[in-house]
Amino acid sequence: MDQQTFTAVDEFVEATLLGHDEALQETLDAAEAAGLPQIQVSPPQGKLLQMLARLQGARTVLEFGTLGGYSAILLARTLPRGGRLITLEANADYAEVARRSIERAGLGEVVDLRVGPALVEMEEEDVGPFDLTFIDADKVNTPNYFAWALERSRPGSLIVADNVVRGGTLAETAGADPAAQAQRRLHEMLAAEPRVDATTIQTVGSKGYDGFTVALVL
Repeated sequence: MDQQTFTAVDEFVEATLLGHDEALQETLDAAEAAGLPQIQVSPPQGKLLQMLARLQGARTVLEFGTLGGYSAILLARTLPRGGRLITLEANADYAEVARRSIERAGLGEVVDLRVGPALVEMEEEDVGPFDLTFIDADKVNTPNYFAWALERSRPGSLIVADNVVRGGTLAETAGADPAAQAQRRLHEMLAAEPRVDATTIQTVGSKGYDGFTVALVL
């Protein structure tokens, strides 16, 4: 098994179960043309996020890390009338690309895109509770984002953190990079936190070998 196989399977899943989506393709094309890193969730992963939001009946969603707006669009599409998604992006250039794509997708009135360091942008505002939080920003801060989101969740909320397996370095007790060490701290936090029930799923696909954590707020 190799990366070529993983990518081919993702492409098959996308072609058979997801189909072509013009707005999402335009969002990906715009991000690539602007030189944004191609690190957004894959289409099958994005569909899973949508399904989780729908299972939640989510009306309020928080996203750490907008990038080009791909996952924000996917999540915003699931919201009922009156629903709201707040998405946070530290890079102003990325945010501008995302804003144009979100507006082009017809979701400018649903998505509240905020630019700047995530927790600084939110620290003085009374927001929440959020039904679903998706953490996909700078990985060294994943534990901080999780702690912040937990205090603004309700029983039954979900918190999803992406890119936690880090190519398997999650299992390394020493020598891993700061991002991997942060994911280890996240897991230690989860193990000690009685307010959540959590698991981590390893994944392979077009994005390589990684995984995500899902925490249910009790």
